[in-house]
Amino acid sequence: MRICRFTDDSDEPRYGLMDGEGAKIAEITGDPLYMPIELTGRTLTTDDVRLLAPVIPRSKVVGIRRNYADHAQELGNEVDAEPGLFLIPNTAVCGPGDPVMMPALSSEISYEGELAVVIGRMCKDIEPDEVASVVFGYTCANDVTARDLQKADGQWARAKGMDTFCPLGPWIETELDTTDLVVRTRLDGEVVQDGRTSDMVFDVAACVSHASKAFTLLPGDVILTGTPAGVGTVQPGQRVEVSIQGIGRLANPFVSVED
Repeated sequence: MRICRFTDDSDEPRYGLMDGEGAKIAEITGDPLYMPIELTGRTLTTDDVRLLAPVIPRSKVVGIRRNYADHAQELGNEVDAEPGLFLIPNTAVCGPGDPVMMPALSSEISYEGELAVVIGRMCKDIEPDEVASVVFGYTCANDVTARDLQKADGQWARAKGMDTFCPLGPWIETELDTTDLVVRTRLDGEVVQDGRTSDMVFDVAACVSHASKAFTLLPGDVILTGTPAGVGTVQPGQRVEVSIQGIGRLANPFVSVED
């Protein structure tokens, strides 16, 4: 099941079930994270709506660093002995097609295509074999990073947490085997990252379990599971597209704040 969040001529965020072609939406009542899914009987096409980030975390986005050995190597880092965690504020989230705003205080902004996990119910201190019961679904993410600020600050709050630095979308896929999915990023149509979730150092269950032992995870919280090799910088006017097998494509233009 694919769950999307959108606005139409009413400008009020609504939720719907996206068809397999990504063309038609069956509207549902309320927020499916908190309410049973019930159809309203209204059907729209994607041409009639604007897709939004499928979830705005009420609490937090938790990132997992260096979760692909090839990515750690390309930046001259060692792989962590356990999943390394960092936090991103929910104000960094934007949706498919939204511009990523590039602030003047950074001159080295990078893309990082990633699989994102959406938490479906409150949990704490869960074990890996319990993770499936708390996951609502999965979506695509771009963990945008101001690489120069990341190096200068010694911690990652500014580098990864600025407004619009966490695009999510285009929808949430609730039924997905994440064992071996293609994670691919394109810059202006050219493939720059081409990895598989089977190459993760820590799989989805390990990442979510580890995060839950540090933080209480709430419905709508998002876990970013790391990026494969091939990260690089983006220039204003370029477009980054993250595609994940079994989910879909998330594309965003990058725009200078000065434009």
